[in-house]
Amino acid sequence: MKIRGLLVATAAFAILAGLLYWSDHRKPTAEAAKPDAEVAPAILKIDENSISKIELKKKDAPPLLLTRNGSEWKITEPKPLPADQTVVSSMLSTISSLDSERLVDDKSSNLQRYGLASPAFEVDVTEKDNKMQRLLLGDETPAGGGVYAALAGDPRVFTIAGYRKTSLDKSLNDLRDKRLLTVSPDKVSRLELSGHNGEIEFGHNKDEWQILKPKPMRADNFAVSDLVSKASSARMDLSGSDKAATQSDSAFANDTPVATVKLTDESSTQQLQIRKAKDLYYAKSSLVDGAYKVDSSLADAVNKNVEDFRNKKIFDFGYSEPNKLEIRSGSKNYSLMRGGNDWWDNGKKMDADTVAAVISDLRDLSAEKFVDSGFATPEIEVTVTSEDGKRVEKIQISKSGAGYVAKRENDVTLYQLTNTAVEDLQKALTGIKPAPASTKTAK
Repeated sequence: MKIRGLLVATAAFAILAGLLYWSDHRKPTAEAAKPDAEVAPAILKIDENSISKIELKKKDAPPLLLTRNGSEWKITEPKPLPADQTVVSSMLSTISSLDSERLVDDKSSNLQRYGLASPAFEVDVTEKDNKMQRLLLGDETPAGGGVYAALAGDPRVFTIAGYRKTSLDKSLNDLRDKRLLTVSPDKVSRLELSGHNGEIEFGHNKDEWQILKPKPMRADNFAVSDLVSKASSARMDLSGSDKAATQSDSAFANDTPVATVKLTDESSTQQLQIRKAKDLYYAKSSLVDGAYKVDSSLADAVNKNVEDFRNKKIFDFGYSEPNKLEIRSGSKNYSLMRGGNDWWDNGKKMDADTVAAVISDLRDLSAEKFVDSGFATPEIEVTVTSEDGKRVEKIQISKSGAGYVAKRENDVTLYQLTNTAVEDLQKALTGIKPAPASTKTAK
């Protein structure tokens, strides 16, 4: 009987131990199976397109109100200003889908302990149906990196990541559109630049810029496009003190003029005046009240003369592959036609590498400077046909004293070339040779 009782007790103990083990290990498994939404529930879920107003309220600062007008956001308080659409879009993305890191208290009776009774920062979100939700942001969490948050009228308290607060906690300067001009660079058709270097006017024709004033001349596309880009991307530098960032109209009027630039697109002409005060540069736009500090690179871009914008390259075909080359150098003549990757001269296949060397030297021909005279009987004549016959360029090169001068057809400009550039071209021309005869290996 004693042995039987011992066996029964042992079995009972084993069953009990198994139940306790199962119970202890089942609980964490069940908890792990809970959805994340219960641990870190969403705070706000709003259709971004339904939001019509966002008001930011901070202690000891006037409220900042953003309102939507169609698809565009504007600052209406504390004063009407254009808004930076990119910054506002980032705010909308955060506020429309705001998730917590965790739920701290599901029914708090003491918001003071979280800094939420009188929050330092508040975001009021109004939808088109005038439904408003008020997000309260309080103290930082003891461990740092997080912030206590709650919705007005909701007893729950959450924590959110600190970076989410940063994406919402914006100042007037953060939110305002800091562009001084709003034209799109790729739609600018006319550019006017005036200053102590004189007046220069540019016109855009197809894919090329031309100098119109002081007289018609070929323009360096890269140089003009860079000026358009610098002017159209000019931004207010609002860093530092308010005094350093802005100037009154009267102070700006007494500054040293640098230049005035006007950009015209399909809808408007916009102007930017740049002036210098001591070591700082300020710009006044035709679109925005006041004068604002700008980067010195803008001043460098506009403080140029017409020579800085002239096209010094002899040929315009650039990196497009020519279709035909007609060249006379002294007593030698070349008539080269391209067929696929091959070059032919009067039905004879030519060595492609030797022709490529000539093309490279033609591309590199560039004026050392512009001259008023010196062109005489041409020693070299070149006609380059490119873009499937759409572009035909003819140039002549003559000896001028110890150097060379080039002239383009229908262009009065004279380009002085370096001796090295012309000698390299002549050497490349003498190097043109037929392609090596193909050989077939007998099987």
